[in-house]
Amino acid sequence: MPPRYSPDTIGFLIVDVSRLLRAEFDRRTGGAGLGLTPAEARTLSNVARTGPVRQSVLAERMGIEAMTLSACLDRLEAQGLVTRAPDPSDRRAKLVDTTDAAGPALDKIFAVSAEVRADMTAGIDAAGVEEFRRMLMAIRANLVAMRPDCGKGSAAR
Repeated sequence: MPPRYSPDTIGFLIVDVSRLLRAEFDRRTGGAGLGLTPAEARTLSNVARTGPVRQSVLAERMGIEAMTLSACLDRLEAQGLVTRAPDPSDRRAKLVDTTDAAGPALDKIFAVSAEVRADMTAGIDAAGVEEFRRMLMAIRANLVAMRPDCGKGSAAR
């Protein structure tokens, strides 16, 4: 009989929670009357979170293809919610940033995000939520340090 593998290892749980969180965020932003698709709402919130950012870096952070991001940015730019300008350090690259006009949409997006966070952490006290957040930040830092470009982890051998 083959061994049974637990669906509740930390990796599976993180992936499941991430997938469920994204689906709930998409469902709620899709019904929030923003005039944006869930993908556009995710993109706009990521641009706001990172500030002026290269399109390639933004695509990587969001885990999407550059062409997918480009189409989404085209729509956001047409609505006056983001700008794309040449990167002064590399004219071939574009820096994406939000405009002042994005403020009302971002306020709604971040309100939806706050509601989702409150609902998903229901029954967990504030100290527990904060400890979990700190643990996730440590895990993220460890994973970033393992990247080949950081010279650590098995990928560097």
